[in-house]
Amino acid sequence: MRIPISFPSVVYGTLLNDRATLERMAQAMGQPPYKAPPVAPVLYIKTANTYAAPGADVAVPADPGVVRIDAALGVVFRRDATRVRESQAHDYVAGYLIASDVTLPHDNYYRPPLRERCRDGFCPMTACLSPGADFDADHAEIAIAINGRIVHRRNLESLVRPIARLIADVTEYMTIPAGGVLLVGTPEDAPLAYPGDEVRIDVAGLGSLTHRLVAQISDGEST
Repeated sequence: MRIPISFPSVVYGTLLNDRATLERMAQAMGQPPYKAPPVAPVLYIKTANTYAAPGADVAVPADPGVVRIDAALGVVFRRDATRVRESQAHDYVAGYLIASDVTLPHDNYYRPPLRERCRDGFCPMTACLSPGADFDADHAEIAIAINGRIVHRRNLESLVRPIARLIADVTEYMTIPAGGVLLVGTPEDAPLAYPGDEVRIDVAGLGSLTHRLVAQISDGEST
């Protein structure tokens, strides 16, 4: 089951916005050809074919037969955002969603990871959710459970750029359209999952998202 193409309008993920990841890669980023960490947010896109609804079956290709679950909080935009001031960033936010940013395991942040991140169904998402008044997105707690057992838990306080700063920095050079989604919170040590596993992502104060992994047995088929 897929989310209608009218929602969301576009989904962007963010990389290198976690302190632990930057610390681990600091030496590599100082080497040629880059010689320094990036000064602007590093984005990737989740193409429309990846969008899937809660409860979806996500097909895992036989090679490598495993995926990584990059659980994320999705910031949903209520109107076009261009050159937004950090102090006004939350005025552009309609609400939040929970996303399972499924990806084939990889560790290259300097080329578009289309093959790894843009497989069919690789982005199950909830609809836009309205949090309670006490929900603090910059300190949201995200837990990943596989087959009912919590295998990963994190708090977004470790973001290098908090959400308002991230919105300001991204919209400095590009417009995020109304209905667009910016994924934040991709963790450093995201868990691996396999066909047959059930994945549940819980965001405290917001809700949960569940989906299942199935084996892709041939083009267009899964089980």
